[in-house]
This record gives sequence, structure tokens and C-alpha cells, in this order.
Amino acid sequence: MAFENDVEVGETIPSMTAHAVSVSLPTWRANVGYEEGEEWVLSKMKTGYPRFFIHKSIEKFATAIVKKYGEAGARAIIFPSHAAASRCLEFFFHQDPELEPQQVRILDLVPAAKKARSEECAIISPKISAILFPQEKFKIAKTYWQHSGDGISSRRAEYCHALFDEGVLVDSATIQESARFCKGPRRYQKKTSIDLSNISDRLDSAAEQDPTQFVEERFGRNLDISMTSNAKLAVRRRIAGSLTADVGLTEALALEKDLERTRKVAGFSEDDVYLYACGMNAIFMTHQSLMAAKGLLKSVVFGFPYIDTLKVTQKFGPGCLFYGFGSSEELDDLERRLKDGERYLALFTEFPGNPLLRSPDLERIHSLADKYDFFVVVDETVGNFLNVHVLPYADVVVSSLTKVFSGDSNVMGGSAILNPKGRSYNILKRTWENNFEDNHWAEDSIFLERNSRDFVSRIERINVNAEAICDVLRAHPRVKQVNYPKFSDTRPFYDKCRTPNGGYGGLLSATFFSKEDSVAFFDNLDTAKGPSLGTNFTLSSPYVILAHYGELDWCASYGVEANLVRFSVGLEEPCKLVNIFRHALEAIPR
Repeated sequence: MAFENDVEVGETIPSMTAHAVSVSLPTWRANVGYEEGEEWVLSKMKTGYPRFFIHKSIEKFATAIVKKYGEAGARAIIFPSHAAASRCLEFFFHQDPELEPQQVRILDLVPAAKKARSEECAIISPKISAILFPQEKFKIAKTYWQHSGDGISSRRAEYCHALFDEGVLVDSATIQESARFCKGPRRYQKKTSIDLSNISDRLDSAAEQDPTQFVEERFGRNLDISMTSNAKLAVRRRIAGSLTADVGLTEALALEKDLERTRKVAGFSEDDVYLYACGMNAIFMTHQSLMAAKGLLKSVVFGFPYIDTLKVTQKFGPGCLFYGFGSSEELDDLERRLKDGERYLALFTEFPGNPLLRSPDLERIHSLADKYDFFVVVDETVGNFLNVHVLPYADVVVSSLTKVFSGDSNVMGGSAILNPKGRSYNILKRTWENNFEDNHWAEDSIFLERNSRDFVSRIERINVNAEAICDVLRAHPRVKQVNYPKFSDTRPFYDKCRTPNGGYGGLLSATFFSKEDSVAFFDNLDTAKGPSLGTNFTLSSPYVILAHYGELDWCASYGVEANLVRFSVGLEEPCKLVNIFRHALEAIPR
């Protein structure tokens, strides 16, 4: 049988997408090979998930910076601001106290010329801060890049690299503030409308463009860069739940901000929504902000989490208390500790969790937080606010906008929102207003706004498709277990937060009775296969192999099996998806 989704190892997902956030790992062997660092996989990687794989455009820019400003044997890693680079610098010396100060330094590159600063420069802020360090210390830099999500995006790298090559982006130490200016690289100076009406003109010019750029920007997806702030406002309104219609940017901004919202919390609006470079950056910066507000206390991570959430609390503060099952018994233990006088900064949890799709008891957690004075941070990425309403139980709700909010798998983004009715809202609001730095790159914001316009209708269809796949898997005798909020023993906790028209989301996972069964099923499953979730197309992966390859025994101790397969269900026709999954199940040896 010829597979429709037979995509070469290392190819971007979607194909011909320069800024894709997933990459094809189409077989079980390819996933293991990637984790083992096998050349036959790594040599073919055109891209990867952006926090785990530094995009080639970013590496190219970093190499150019080292060539001009670095010493022999140096390497660079790039951040969007001096503050972000400073956090990485601190991490360097924390991880390797033996480093000499002169070995690791920050280089701030800013636009400069003899003319006045241009309007576009003020809008897009094309500056970067690079850390130059000895090549042999790259592992430290990469660890920070992965955990924090603080790094630059590939679109920012391309834009700033063009300025750098033109001699416009220079070392800030060599110029005066009054001399800075920028008109942008040549390809960015042509303005385009919000929704291009003359499609034929763009089609006629396709032969003159890079094909990946053309595919990404076609059919009105490229906006006037001066509309960046408006695009960000529209995105924040969608996250706030006050903008749910699939409308253009002009109509979106014409709406009053206090329109009836999906998130029904009194006093809440887009003013309490903050955008970040990616979902993990929202979590990382929330943790940083909470420590700034309350001091250096341990956190609690409740339920088996996405890998970097746990790493952030372990490596960037006093540590954490980890409850990997997310059970009532673990909440009993936490309550005993609190009664005995232990104090914590915050409890971080996912609703539902990834990859077991279990839901924590947010009502009880919220009650304990009010009584014992700790913050509650809920990651709603998997559930999403159209399906679940978790804001009343949290001080901060975080999400990865890279996932189903965007859907197109071609842009990164994250958000953190504050609960105006939360007990600690005033101090948190002051902290965010003092510390927040908007590092979401202009072009990324424009793509994110356009991608998210049909968010509501996509969620409705994905919910239906996921339940259909869940039913197929649950009915098959060779499937050991299906993990999905609707069929979890924690469903009562999910249903307590489910919105009136909400479903159970587009993510599920399954385990089989042997590794051989898992491999046969996965290798014969005709879907896209790679990292990430929430894409408009169904995306599958041997998730535990890909996310936790170096700690499989640790995962197993929390009931997370190495041979688990995770599915992020997309927008395909339900009958087509059902047939795809049935075919893969039939491939399991009898």
C-alpha cells in the first residue's frame, strides 16, 4: 500500500515550509536513530522542533557573527534582547563556575546609521543579543535554549542577518543612541495589504521567489509589517475569548474589548494577556516572575508533565517537589506537608496532562493554594479554552500558541494570562507590568494572527475526529490502553472545567502489548509523523522515545510506557482517518 504521508526522513512538516515547527521521523527506527545521534538521520534533518533543533537560518547568522566578532574556537547563540542574553549568561556561570568572565560575553547588535531611526525600525525592533562562548561549552547554551524558550525565531534571524550583511546591524558599543536607524532589508520594504485581493499578481511572480517563502506567504498570509501591533492585539483578543469569529484584522479590531467572552471571569480582558516567543518561554518567564513576586521558594509540579516544565523548576530556582501521578493521594501528601509548615512558590500542572491525558483536581488545588498561600499555574495547551475553562482555578494560565491555536505548524508563540479575580492578582499584575518584555517577533505575530482566525471551527472538528479515532482504538483487542480525557478515571475533574459546548480535545495516546506491536502499528500508520501537536493535519509520534529517551525507566515508574504512541488528530475527513487507523491496526502481527 502506498502511503499518502510517506515523507522523507528529515523533511519539513509541512513540506516546503521554511519555518516549519515539525520534522518527518516516519518510522520507529528513525525516531530511535535521531535520539541516538545516528548520521543517517541527523544528516538529513532540514529542520526540527525549534527549541530542540536550532534552525539553520539561526545557525547561519550565528556563524556570521562569530566570523566578524568572535575569537578562534568561539561559537554564538542568539537572543532577542539583552535581558534574555543576560539570563543565559547567568546560567553559563551557574553550570560552570570555573569559567573565566572574559570567556563568555554578550554582544548587542542594533541598527545604526547616520540618518534618523525609521518608522519600520521602531515597529519591528530588529536587534539581537548574542552570547559568544568557547565551542566546547555549546551543551550549556543548548540546554538553556531548550528549557527557556528565550532564543530568537528563524524569521527574526533571517531579517536581522540581512541587516547584518548590509552593515546596518552593528555592535552597540561602537555607536551613539542618536545615530541608530533602520529601513529594513530590501525585501521587507514593499508594503502589502492585510488580505491581498489580487492573488494573480502574486502567482505570476512565484517564479522569482524562493519556493518555500512563496508557499508560506501565498493567499494573503503576508501582512503589512506596520500592522504588527494590531495583529498582536487581535491574537490577545482571541486568547481572551472576546474574539471567536473568523474575521479579518480590521473587523477584529473594531470589536469592543469588553465584548462577551468565552472566558467568563469578571474584569478579565486582553489587558491580562501577555505574548511570549513560545509556550515554554511563557512557562519559564512565569516561573521567573513568580520568584520575583514572592521570593526563592521551591515549586510543586503536579502530574506527569511535558519534559521542560519540570526542568525549568528544577534548574532555575531552589528546585521542586514532583508528584508524577497527579493523584488524590499525592494531594493528600502535599496537604500534610503544608500543614506541617512547608511553603511553596507555586504549583504547576497541565490540564489535561501530556501524554497520559489525565486531569488534575483543580478545585482542590485551588482551595489548598488559597489556604496555604502559593500560586497556581495551569498549562491549558492540550485542553484549550474552547473545551475547558480553567482560569477561575488559577493565578496564571499558560499556553503554547504554536499548537492548535495556530494549527499551521509554521510559527511559534506562547501566552500567559492573569486571573483578575485571583487572590494575588494585584502583586502579579505589578510584577508583569514591571518585568514583561515583548519578544514575539513582528512577522511571527502576523502569521499567528492569520493562522488563528478559524481557531473555533477547527477545534470543533478536531474534537469530533479525535473521538472517532479513540473509538476505533478502544475497540481493537491488540490495543492495551487508550489515554483520552473522556475515558480517564479523572474525567470528573475534566468535566468540572468543561465548557458547555466543549469536547475532549484532539490529543490521545495508546499503548500495545509489546514493542513489536507498537512498531508495526506506527510504521504502518499513514499520517504525518514528527514532534509537536495541535496541527491541522494528524501528527503521530512514539512520544516517550522522542521526549524522554534518556530516562525511560524513570518514565515507566510513573506509568508512562516507552512504547506509547501519541496522536494529535487533525482536520481530515473522519471516515478517511478511521480507515487509516484500521489499516495500521491490521498490520499488527497476529
